[in-house]
Amino acid sequence: MNFGSPPSGEVPILFNDHHVYANPDTLRQGRVLAALVKNGVLMVPLRSMFEQMGATVSFDRASKSVKASKTGSEVQVTLGKNEVLINGESRPLDVPPMMYKGVLLVPIRVISEALGAYVQWVPEQHLAVVRYLPPTPVPTPPPAATPVATPVPTPAPKAPSYVAFLQGGATMGRVSNEYAANVQSKGASYVAAGAYLFDKFAVKVDWRQDTYVTSNNAPIAGAPFTMFTTIDGGSATVPQFTARQSTLDGRLEYQIFSPKVYLAASYIQASNHYGNPSLTGIGGGLEKLPDFTGGLGWFGSIFYYPNVRGQYTVPTGPAAGTNFTVAYNIYKYDLGIDYQFGDSPFYLYGGFSGNKYTHKNSAPVDQTHAGPYVGLGVKF
Repeated sequence: MNFGSPPSGEVPILFNDHHVYANPDTLRQGRVLAALVKNGVLMVPLRSMFEQMGATVSFDRASKSVKASKTGSEVQVTLGKNEVLINGESRPLDVPPMMYKGVLLVPIRVISEALGAYVQWVPEQHLAVVRYLPPTPVPTPPPAATPVATPVPTPAPKAPSYVAFLQGGATMGRVSNEYAANVQSKGASYVAAGAYLFDKFAVKVDWRQDTYVTSNNAPIAGAPFTMFTTIDGGSATVPQFTARQSTLDGRLEYQIFSPKVYLAASYIQASNHYGNPSLTGIGGGLEKLPDFTGGLGWFGSIFYYPNVRGQYTVPTGPAAGTNFTVAYNIYKYDLGIDYQFGDSPFYLYGGFSGNKYTHKNSAPVDQTHAGPYVGLGVKF
């Protein structure tokens, strides 16, 4: 290729097979500066050369330094100083940068190679060739396939610790009513309960029986007699006797808290074996059923029945056939602990339970039945 004849004392430069122009400085006779030789070193115009390599060129007038930078490379030279800083590392220059007709010239090889080009001298044509191939962009990797999460099996619902239980035990309580003044129960005094659980509901039955000897508060001729207030407001005296009273209630419960706390509606029956009327009524309350998860647990309940009543008909005497409605409100309560033997279905339980009857119409006096108990149960 015929590159033409360079001006006297100047050397043409091809950059990627094209002439390098020192725009905008034009030399005399319409020729532009290509290169010149200084002390055997080929000097080239810095700005036009390096801007074609994609570098940014800046000049600091205060320090008379020029910086050419592009991604991954930075070159800095100072006018008249035999030194170049390549990426912060100092290297010597045989010929310092110089100004020539208003254009800053720098040694071709060190500067070009610092920015990633290579320089070749073509002696037969007295020509310097600079080639710069922009780096091939690193191909963008294809998006990684989104890993498919291994489905985690849904754990099977935990089986309930039980669905039903039965339990029974003995109690030693004290009784106060029209026949007894806070006397100790004796003999056949029992507690028992059973429950069946389904979904959020439970059905529960609770029973308590107190057996006691009436008070000897009116002895006659040395024999024990009991004097008591009658339903019609009078009084009577009978030989001291062994009395039995019991309460039996059935409950329909709905779980409101976990574990096993229920709101319940209840129906109660209070009965005896000595002739007073049986009493019935409805009420409600809260109950904590046992957990039975092994080891020690607890349970408890409190219920209120606002109007438990029964009918009494006078059997003999001038008022025979007269009817009286006997009514109380009743509180019934229970609090206890249980101990399950490992995974065994059997458990021990014990606690304190009782009730209080507050008399309303035709009821002679208030009543209380309360005391500790202990027993054995089985869960299913």
